[in-house]
Amino acid sequence: MLLSVEGLSKRFGSNAVLSGVNFSVRTGEVLGLIGPNGAGKTTLFECLAGLVYADAGEVKFSDLPIAPARRKRVLFYLPDAIRPWPDQRVSRVLGSFGSLYARTESEISSTAGALGLNALMSSRIGSLSKGELKRALLAIGLLTRHQVLLLDEPFDGLDLRQARYVMALLKAEASEGRTLFLSIHQLVDASRVCDRLVLLSAGKVAGEGTLEELKAKAGLAEGGLEEVFLALT
Repeated sequence: MLLSVEGLSKRFGSNAVLSGVNFSVRTGEVLGLIGPNGAGKTTLFECLAGLVYADAGEVKFSDLPIAPARRKRVLFYLPDAIRPWPDQRVSRVLGSFGSLYARTESEISSTAGALGLNALMSSRIGSLSKGELKRALLAIGLLTRHQVLLLDEPFDGLDLRQARYVMALLKAEASEGRTLFLSIHQLVDASRVCDRLVLLSAGKVAGEGTLEELKAKAGLAEGGLEEVFLALT
């Protein structure tokens, strides 16, 4: 396994947000994190990224424990609902990240074009709509060279066509060996793009695997991800 999480727990005061969370992340897969509101998805991502220290548990990378302070070497976490550098133009932000990660002008241009950002390159980050901002942030994540991307709600704010383009782009990244771990609240999106799923409920893993494996765990002969979600949460 590329990444494994063992017994991860986190409390805020008397509230146990994560309790003994266990799951694995494989090389070159699109793994989805789904669960009801308040299940602990954002806290889990923050603990994995090393932004929040877990109270217990261990994270391993390539079978070796990796401390929170070292995870930024292999993990890049893109939170939802952030608007960094609002006064900077899209071109400058993407150019800066491209330079930081030794990307060529061609690679920066290709990433921007794939996300429909060419007409927005002179716009300031603070002026972008929700969907435009989401695409700009996704470009930042894709320009990094981290082996694992943690993307919180990557399709939020995108219309149907944009979401499908982004799904295809993420699948292409995974096919080249990059690993993508996505927190998704829209179950239809999750079923379309994810190879496997981790279902989080009340801070615990209620299921992990492909849709067929989760259906078997839920005791369902038929139905889709919505039925699995309702059966296991």
